[in-house]
Amino acid sequence: MSQQKRYPAALTVAGSDSGGCAGIQADLKTFSALGVFGASVITALTAQNTTEVREVNILSPEFVRRQAEAVFDDLAIDAVKTGMLPTPDIVDTVASLIDRYRPARVIADPVMVATGGARLAAASVAGAFREMLYPRITLLTPNVPEAEALSGVSIRTEDDFLRAAEVLLGQGCRAVLIKGGHLASEVSADRLFRQDRKPVSFASPRIPTVNLHGTGCSFSSAIAACCALGMDLETAVGSAKTYITSAIRQGSGIRTGKGNGPVNHFFAPKILTPIEYDDHTER
Repeated sequence: MSQQKRYPAALTVAGSDSGGCAGIQADLKTFSALGVFGASVITALTAQNTTEVREVNILSPEFVRRQAEAVFDDLAIDAVKTGMLPTPDIVDTVASLIDRYRPARVIADPVMVATGGARLAAASVAGAFREMLYPRITLLTPNVPEAEALSGVSIRTEDDFLRAAEVLLGQGCRAVLIKGGHLASEVSADRLFRQDRKPVSFASPRIPTVNLHGTGCSFSSAIAACCALGMDLETAVGSAKTYITSAIRQGSGIRTGKGNGPVNHFFAPKILTPIEYDDHTER
């Protein structure tokens, strides 16, 4: 049967959040809300809710690989977003999959610690990121604590953002978006740094709310979704920033669970709009 159209598609490689606020669940909600078909590869299962992470069950690198192969061998994937990669072996597996399938855009969110403080990745993962992922990805999207852990730079001022970004770019990243939501200020500013280009800041008023569980996951997956829709990187980051700011605002006054609740992913959902079908198996 001849098919002339397909949906723009993105793949998330991340951990599962049983509470539905972050991880795979947040990524798929974000893809869907922005009009992108979502596929998933699960790296770990977590028993968590809005107040705590009770247990983490890490899947084998072999099963991570088999999930990804099943997706890539069948679907045309326009962008990949990685989240929780809990061990160096899984980072290595993801790096080899990127080399094998050559996705056009890879957005890497270096998830290391949950909103409530639970560690979600081994300490040795930072080194694996530097060695195996940095040269292969389009954009790294750490929050301030993650950027500090990866760069060794304490971030408090504008100059600190630049110093941390210079370290990460010097280690092989092509582009770094340091998310500033963890800093205490009236404005939430995220800064995009790229090789041989001036930094670009994306700022929005800070919204007072506890419903920020999964915000980083959702922001990064929104960038991947916008890339899957054909936007260039800077436009994708700007559009994703607009989306996540509105999602936070629309979910700010809602009670979901007893702790840090989710954003409102579906405040203005977009329909899946087909694009021209290309037989990716012939590439």
